[in-house]
Amino acid sequence: MRKNSTALSDVPKPDISTVEGFKKTILSINSVAYPGDGASGIYFVSLLDRMGIGAEMKPKLRPMPGEYNVEVVATGTVDMVVVVASRIYGVPGVDMLGLIPKELQTWIGFATGINPQSKHAEAARALTKFLSTPPADAVLKPIGIEPFVE
Repeated sequence: MRKNSTALSDVPKPDISTVEGFKKTILSINSVAYPGDGASGIYFVSLLDRMGIGAEMKPKLRPMPGEYNVEVVATGTVDMVVVVASRIYGVPGVDMLGLIPKELQTWIGFATGINPQSKHAEAARALTKFLSTPPADAVLKPIGIEPFVE
């Protein structure tokens, strides 16, 4: 949700921790951005249909390019964005409400690949190995990226 001139501590955050809370919040806003292309955007639109609010939300939906879908909240172009959590962190002017309820989540897995001709293959292997360690989890989890599970 967009920050405004009122101190954030003075503005109660909507509760999106339950399916009903998320549904109530999203129905109460005027516009919501989401990734217009890719799997997460397709999932979000199908989730609205699954919750029985797809038709009601359709005029409020603002599909955006992946590289700009959070910033439109900060500029006031839209009221809210639904996107992978890690994309929201660190964007000035945007207040993270939290994760949507677990029963509405879908998971995106990330993988690494290393070019065998790379001049930095060993460094890439070291980074790949590090990304599945507890120290990496400690950095990634606070920005919405769940730890690696085999």
